[in-house]
Amino acid sequence: MISANDLSPAELAALLHFHADAGVEWLLEEEAIDRFAEFEAMKAARRPAAAQGQQQRPAVGERPAPGQAPVRPNAAVRPAPAERAASGPQPAIPDGEAVQQARFVAETARSLVELKTAIEAFNGCNLKHSARSTIFASGDAESGIMVIGSAPSAEDDREGMPFSGKSGQLFDKMLGAIGLTRSAILLTQVIPWRPPGNRAPSAAEMDICRPFIERQIALAEPKAILLLGNFSARFFFGENDTIHGLRGRWKEIAAGDCVIPAIASLHPQDLLTAPVNKRLAWNDLLAFQAKLKSLSLLRN
Repeated sequence: MISANDLSPAELAALLHFHADAGVEWLLEEEAIDRFAEFEAMKAARRPAAAQGQQQRPAVGERPAPGQAPVRPNAAVRPAPAERAASGPQPAIPDGEAVQQARFVAETARSLVELKTAIEAFNGCNLKHSARSTIFASGDAESGIMVIGSAPSAEDDREGMPFSGKSGQLFDKMLGAIGLTRSAILLTQVIPWRPPGNRAPSAAEMDICRPFIERQIALAEPKAILLLGNFSARFFFGENDTIHGLRGRWKEIAAGDCVIPAIASLHPQDLLTAPVNKRLAWNDLLAFQAKLKSLSLLRN
């Protein structure tokens, strides 16, 4: 095993980034522990106790001693409820109650500031327990222009802001190409917490987070929305097509009493993976720019 003391600062930083991208969130021990050896030792310690227990139990069909429960054939020995509870933490499963709680929290927020505070205090979604940051809308809420990404990446989670790292650098260039900046729009994500390992959010997690993003839209009242990525396009359009089938076409999405025109395009990360698709994204950006000009949200 290589010690951290043997690594240069650059090598150590690269290793930490590798573990963070792989979904490792916490350092549990100061020193490495051989869990396989520990497990074998635990099994060896259990064998004498198990053998002693078998000796004390009467054989099947034998009359048990006074006060001892009879033994049934093929009956599995189950631990008591207290023992089962102590064996390990039970996973929290999102349910309808969590969705109702999220709706109540969202609907009672009267401003984006109140909504941000409420989401940061909300503990009904499993994603929050593994994420480092809560990603909320940033930028100009009065601009009438809203851009919505999918879910925070590892870089977003570390930096505490949407579209960070290389993906964010490309995103800034995309905005600049049509005369926009981050500070001139309202930028947010569908999901406020990074799913572990950048996995896709589950259906239950999406149901819990939906009131939060819809309330952001309702409070900001944008005049036009740009959706980036396959997940965000499917989330709002309610279709199962790929981003290539959903992009480039204006549709209307509803949030509260608002009905807003929205267009979907490829996520900057998609363009980093397949640069050949930049021409498609450029066409979408031009369509978004034209819509903003028609709404007098962008100067000619």
